[in-house]
Amino acid sequence: MNPYASYKTFFGDIHNHCGISYAHGSLEDALNNARQRLDFVSVTGHAHWPDMPPPDEQIQYIIDFHEEGFAKLEAGWGRMLETLRAFNSEGSFIVYPGFEVHFTATGDRNIVYRDLSGEILYPTNLADLHGQLRSLRQQGVESFAQPHHLGYRKGTRGVDWDSFSDEFAPFVEMLSMHGCSESNENTRPFLHSMGPSDYESTIQRGLERGLVFGFSGGTDHHSAHPGSFGHGLTGVWAEDLSREAIWDALANRRMYALTGDRMDICFAVNDAPMGAVISRDQKRRIAFGIAAGAAIDCIDVLRDGQLVKRFSQYDFNAADTGDLIRTKIFLEVGWGARHKSTDWLIELGISDGVILAVEPRFRGMEVVAPTEATEVDGYVHSRVVDTRASSVVFETRTSGNPNNSTPAMQGMCLHVEVPRTAVVQAVMNGTTVNWPIEALIAGARTGHLGDIDSSAWRFHRAPLEHEWNWSGEWHDEGSADASYYLRVRQRNDQWAWTSPVFLRADVGGGR
Repeated sequence: MNPYASYKTFFGDIHNHCGISYAHGSLEDALNNARQRLDFVSVTGHAHWPDMPPPDEQIQYIIDFHEEGFAKLEAGWGRMLETLRAFNSEGSFIVYPGFEVHFTATGDRNIVYRDLSGEILYPTNLADLHGQLRSLRQQGVESFAQPHHLGYRKGTRGVDWDSFSDEFAPFVEMLSMHGCSESNENTRPFLHSMGPSDYESTIQRGLERGLVFGFSGGTDHHSAHPGSFGHGLTGVWAEDLSREAIWDALANRRMYALTGDRMDICFAVNDAPMGAVISRDQKRRIAFGIAAGAAIDCIDVLRDGQLVKRFSQYDFNAADTGDLIRTKIFLEVGWGARHKSTDWLIELGISDGVILAVEPRFRGMEVVAPTEATEVDGYVHSRVVDTRASSVVFETRTSGNPNNSTPAMQGMCLHVEVPRTAVVQAVMNGTTVNWPIEALIAGARTGHLGDIDSSAWRFHRAPLEHEWNWSGEWHDEGSADASYYLRVRQRNDQWAWTSPVFLRADVGGGR
């Protein structure tokens, strides 16, 4: 049985910021950026901090910009809702209202409303927030209160698992630009000035305690770019792209967290989909099917947060593709001298074959704190101009990477089915580049617009289908309650985590 047969995948970001509070860029810019890459979004304004630190000369500037941002959101809330309604389009782009409340003691929450209405809440603590949301639910007003950047130490805006409740938090944020909260050892550590992550605040610790929650990915981007590539993304399995269907997927945890590349991930335990709470059984059949965004490096099965099985490329045999090849064509542009920008107009396509899907991989500006603001001509610098039968035209702006470890490139990925004789074609700012698909299967190809230190481009290696499309199963046994989830790593260091399936003696637990 395929528990996903009646669903499709959709992608969104329900944790990001813009100038409606103390971040940067207009709400219109944020929503225009979101429409390039996302199916659903919530732009969350900073609203309240009931246990803010007392006045102190060293951090007074932090207190000041928070209070100014809170007042700005309150004053503009009505206009914000009007803008959200104007951008919302059932069947193509779903917008949810939201706001953020900081809690030093118990961890921050994003409050997201199901419907295009609602008011800012000003709770005194987390219990008060839950009480207000419960009262609203009794009136028919549905909402979530998502814990995010969990990994900070308890008492420094990290999650407090003692006060956690899945009544309004069916899922928690696996990662954002703050870092990854899965465990205290991972490839995306917490580097923000707020401090490092702590084991007691990790997702691993929450699962060890027997709590029930799914996983989301959000950018927490502060420069009007929901879905900014590489910071976080949420995939859901929903019946269609409607407000009710997306909400149902989130409420039932049919969702997974991604760092950047889109992936279609099916994961089931005893034929139950991700997020389900099912009766405990001695025998556990773990099955998966993954269509990734690039070549897969490994797939891990975790039980209660601990690795119990790993699949690698050695477990999957190369298949004869014949004359037709299904692959991913990923063109990335940028590099060059720091602090110098390049505007690009690019047509990317194929000489023969079919484009099955188009995936923009656009990034926003890397500006977080209000004190880092710079004058810019708006925050929309990347967009798809035209999608044709055998090509896509897009424009973007890049500047040199800010350091040797932070990427600032922009990209476009085409999922294609082409004959082996096909040629990948690109016209970049008037320069024509052609590569036979066979050459890109062999390896990545690069070039510059000018001399050394000029902006550059890169065609990533085009993986064959057996490298990015994996399926398999594994069997486990046990008599205790347990949770199982899947972790996927691509060779390009893009990751995904499915929400767990929970096996319980009492299936009445969880939402």
